[in-house]
Amino acid sequence: MKVAIIGTGNMATGLAQALSEAKINLVIGSRDPAKAAELAAKTGANIEGGGIAAAVKLADVIILALPFGGVADSLQQAGDLTNKILVDISNPISADYKTLVIGHTTSAAEEIQALAPNATVVKAFNTIFAPLLPQSARLSKTLQVFIASDDEDAKTKVTQLTKALGFDAVDAGALSNSRFIEPIGEMNIHFGFFLGKGTGIAPAWVTL
Repeated sequence: MKVAIIGTGNMATGLAQALSEAKINLVIGSRDPAKAAELAAKTGANIEGGGIAAAVKLADVIILALPFGGVADSLQQAGDLTNKILVDISNPISADYKTLVIGHTTSAAEEIQALAPNATVVKAFNTIFAPLLPQSARLSKTLQVFIASDDEDAKTKVTQLTKALGFDAVDAGALSNSRFIEPIGEMNIHFGFFLGKGTGIAPAWVTL
């Protein structure tokens, strides 16, 4: 499996480190190819970095490590997405991080699926803060990643990838359940940024 990360921000950087630590075949793409190349060089040897279309062409699984508002433009640059798996990690939040801009009747993941009908969208990683993405940052804890999709094969592949990164993959059902997962991500943001708990936290679904 070859994975592309689209983006060069904090989440992209954390995921790139995690994938590199797990020795996953990786390429990085960005609207600014120079930034992608810079992140690739920082992450490890034999990691390519360049434009979005080039990264997408090389990969089976594409992680959209982008703010929700930046996804549409990046998808326009992505080229042919037929049979590609798109992993949406976004929370559709306002500029001040304090509220969701869509929800209840749709979700970021569903909107992305509508933008890329020939691809398969999987929701994952939206409840994990960037500093906790590398496995080296959570050696004493196993964090949960909620995974939702309408395609069982795509969900299985993302589940395998999630486990390879040292997370506990939790099947969260259909893609429409992103309407519930995204508010969990926003609540985690409130705990982390506005309620004083910091970014060393993550939600978990516990069986008693």
